[in-house]
Amino acid sequence: MQRTRRSTAHLAIGLIQQALLYIVVTLGLLVFCIPVYYMVSTSFKAESEVFAMPIHWIPHQFRPSNYPEAFAAAPFARYFYNSVVVAIAVVLATLFFSALAGYGFAKFSFPGQRIAFLFVLSTMMIPFQVLLIPLYVVVYGLGWTNSYAGLIIPGAISAFNVILMKTFFAGLPNELEEAGRVDGLGVFGIFTRITLPLSKPILATITLFVIVGMWNNWFGPSLFLESKEKWPIALYLKQIINNAVSPTEIGASSEQASQIAASVKSTAMVLTSLPIICIYPFVQRYFVQGMMIGAVKG
Repeated sequence: MQRTRRSTAHLAIGLIQQALLYIVVTLGLLVFCIPVYYMVSTSFKAESEVFAMPIHWIPHQFRPSNYPEAFAAAPFARYFYNSVVVAIAVVLATLFFSALAGYGFAKFSFPGQRIAFLFVLSTMMIPFQVLLIPLYVVVYGLGWTNSYAGLIIPGAISAFNVILMKTFFAGLPNELEEAGRVDGLGVFGIFTRITLPLSKPILATITLFVIVGMWNNWFGPSLFLESKEKWPIALYLKQIINNAVSPTEIGASSEQASQIAASVKSTAMVLTSLPIICIYPFVQRYFVQGMMIGAVKG
């Protein structure tokens, strides 16, 4: 009888804990989702509803025309193209250089290896503000201002990503390389046919970090770009949100300029966020695996 009561009590406690967990998770989900929902809802509102009090959570005047107006107000397709080109180029360069450097530090011994790795590690301790002027001087001196090169090459490699790759490669058993050598593979063959296929989780993690970072990067383009034709979408979004540039300056007519208000700004935010939202579900599994690898092996 006592065992039955104890089991019933444990079951009740377990159900209460599970219910509390669901409540906490639901509240956390609402905290994150409400701003996103409000942004999407505002993108379909008329101008008169945006600042209405109390808040109109559901648009009274549903205006899908805000999206064509946002596209008409500026060369959205061009800004998207610029962001995609820069993000893809930086991702490919980062994966290439970070994987090679991490593999070299993890699997090879050479004179000055420890010093070289400490040097790479020390670059993470330097604030970006300290490097800002030297970076601009170098980019300007090489003639990379107002070009994709000024956005791509400075971000082609990161010490943080090198350390992630090095940590991952160091955890791979050396027997895999020995088996590759027995099969007649050289260093490059082992790296491309054995090591890299096993590195999908950490590569996906770095890819997501880099894509999000480059997609949201407006500061670098604001320094290095003079022509609005090369603006990424993040810089355009930053400008219209802060009203630093009037809509007429970025290609809108006077009639369109009056329509670029909070509703159209929310529309621009939705359009800017959409690619990242669409990408994440495809890399989520690898992203979680990569983060767990970093947490365990780091």
